[in-house]
Amino acid sequence: MTKPDQFNRPTAKTIICISGLAGTGKSTLAKRIAQKYNLSYYSGGDALKELAKEQGYDISIKGWWESPPGLKFLQERLHDPKFDKAVDNILLEHAEKGNVLLDSWTMPWLLKSGFKIWLDASFQKRAARVAIRDGMPFEDAIKVLGEKEGQTKAIYKSLYGFILGEDLTPFDFVLDTDNLTANEVFEVLCRVMDNLVLSASSA
Repeated sequence: MTKPDQFNRPTAKTIICISGLAGTGKSTLAKRIAQKYNLSYYSGGDALKELAKEQGYDISIKGWWESPPGLKFLQERLHDPKFDKAVDNILLEHAEKGNVLLDSWTMPWLLKSGFKIWLDASFQKRAARVAIRDGMPFEDAIKVLGEKEGQTKAIYKSLYGFILGEDLTPFDFVLDTDNLTANEVFEVLCRVMDNLVLSASSA
């Protein structure tokens, strides 16, 4: 595993947020970045799935968020904000400790500090990636992705007033991943970490 330059290492002040809609590779890339730079990794999506498990949902299904149980839990969240608020409070506590990478849709708006990255991609490209990832027909991926994202946006608009995927004002760096491989996106993010994030924190 490649180690970060000894002069550009994360500190207790280092807080990275990586966001992006389904199919942008957000979670996979966030884990790779956290591993390379020895940052503690926390996922809002994983935390929500654990809460769903506590409610009796089977979260072992491949592509759970786009599955019928995942969409049912989304409806439950839409009518009861306690799940999202609980997860956001946990992520804020982790952020206070520093040396952390947060894989989250809400933290870029809720945190005043940190370096915030948005991974972008067209709806068609993302649907194609989700179809391959979850082994479903492209037409089905388009349908469930549209339903899921519409409801998710409604949740955050109601809770916090921002429109997920449209309001990009909190972000320090936005990358269009449409025509990039996962490795190419990873290389770009490593350059961002080395040249924009960690060099500034060590100055």
